[in-house]
Amino acid sequence: MRDETVYITGHRHPDTDSIAAAIAYAFYKKTQGIKAVPCRLGDLNQETKYLLDRFGFDEPLLLKDARKTLEEIDCDPPVTISQETTFLETIRRMKECGRESLAVVDEGNRMIGYVSKSDLANIALGDTAAEIELLKHTTVEEIAATIDGRILYNCSDTHISGKVSIVALSEGGTMNYNVEDRIVIVGSDAAAQEELIRKGAGLLIIVWPNEVSENVLRAAEESRCPIILSGHGGMNTSRYLFFAPPVSLIMKKNPVVFRSDMFVEDAAKKMMQSRYRSYPVLDKQSHMMGYVSRFHVLNHENKRIILVDHNEFSQSVKAIEKAQILEVIDHHRINDFATTQPVSFRNEIIGSTATIIATIFRENQILMPKELAGLLLGAILSDTLVFQSPTSTQKDKEAAYLLAALADLDIDTFSKEMFTAAASGNDRSLREQIVQDIKYFEISGQHTMISQVFVPSVAEMRGREDEILREIEVLRDKKELDVIVVAFTSIIDEGSVFFSNRDFREKLLEAFPDRPGEKHSLQKNILSRKIQILPMVTAVME
Repeated sequence: MRDETVYITGHRHPDTDSIAAAIAYAFYKKTQGIKAVPCRLGDLNQETKYLLDRFGFDEPLLLKDARKTLEEIDCDPPVTISQETTFLETIRRMKECGRESLAVVDEGNRMIGYVSKSDLANIALGDTAAEIELLKHTTVEEIAATIDGRILYNCSDTHISGKVSIVALSEGGTMNYNVEDRIVIVGSDAAAQEELIRKGAGLLIIVWPNEVSENVLRAAEESRCPIILSGHGGMNTSRYLFFAPPVSLIMKKNPVVFRSDMFVEDAAKKMMQSRYRSYPVLDKQSHMMGYVSRFHVLNHENKRIILVDHNEFSQSVKAIEKAQILEVIDHHRINDFATTQPVSFRNEIIGSTATIIATIFRENQILMPKELAGLLLGAILSDTLVFQSPTSTQKDKEAAYLLAALADLDIDTFSKEMFTAAASGNDRSLREQIVQDIKYFEISGQHTMISQVFVPSVAEMRGREDEILREIEVLRDKKELDVIVVAFTSIIDEGSVFFSNRDFREKLLEAFPDRPGEKHSLQKNILSRKIQILPMVTAVME
């Protein structure tokens, strides 16, 4: 199982702690020989982008769903044929690669048709009228290739009906044969060959010839009758002849196909609606990527995921309940979490998930690169608000100072640079700021969203009350929420100001009362959504 990818992801609307924890824990897992990939579940905020750029890390992979798509599982290789491939060559290819069907592709590897053994068997066992029609549209070159023959004479304006005659000479010679426009198989008798041509044969196939006379060739040219010297005897020539048509004549042009980005479980449902053994898998440009069968979908497992900085399914990637959850590393409350298999669950009463990750490195004596230490330090300072948050612990401080030493950084200088960079993101629209860092909660049966926006100063936000309230009402309707609470938090002001939808305004004032004569008063030392804001909002709602 070590060869299978493990996705490590933080929560939706990721913050710095979520992203740094995913990157650092993926690094740790790789030192254990595990193919780990750090992920994100949304756009990054300005602070996180600054830290990734400063320490040279790429943005993590955007993980959209915990379910696997067809391109993420092992399928059969994309063996294909062209529309010019003959029936015989198609059968040989199927036998070589052990397939019951093959996709037909154009020169750009785009699928244009599909052929199965059943399609070929239906022709072989079907009415002769179908075979006649197929041979009528088969070229001399295709017939020659199929019977390992050599073309002695050919012309562009042939007159072949598709009917076949095998001439066995008797006392009556050829007089009893009506061969007009037919494909005629004949032996080495030169007189019979010339006579058949003169009688209007459409194509002459000669078996076991010693030589072909000039008179025969001259008659063929005069009557526009191509001649092929077969590479087989009479019996095999007649057998292989009917496998000469190209697959373009019988291929299905609108077969059941699956797209590579289709979820495996959806493909399984679609398979139940038909009886084919396998199905082509195409990319967005209709290029062949392989074949998927019931075996593949019944034996697949969804993504293997490690959750960091969250454990609530409502905060996680879509369809997380269907994933193989391997581990959880978190510092939040435990809620709506259940798995079918035991998992490693590490949850600590601590200010930052990055502190736990740094501790894991120390516990296992894994050397941490300087750049990674700087990234984790930034995450701790962000999540603990430089140790001002009530969630901050002594362990966070100890981890931060150790990381600062590893990264050769001064905490005071570094934190000011980081928060200055974060504040520069305020050139974004108000709505973009509000939805950057949001979390959803079910409180007393009400669907609630709490947003936290870090700003240089809360004073300017109190002067934008009308604009903020308009955006909140729009978001409430759009997201079909009962309650929205927005906290504008300033590290410099050491507190937050609060706004909510109008219906919740009175309740919000119970939690965060204004001082006399003020609106949206600064709530001193209210900095943590998890420890302070959520419990106070919950209390007034309950």
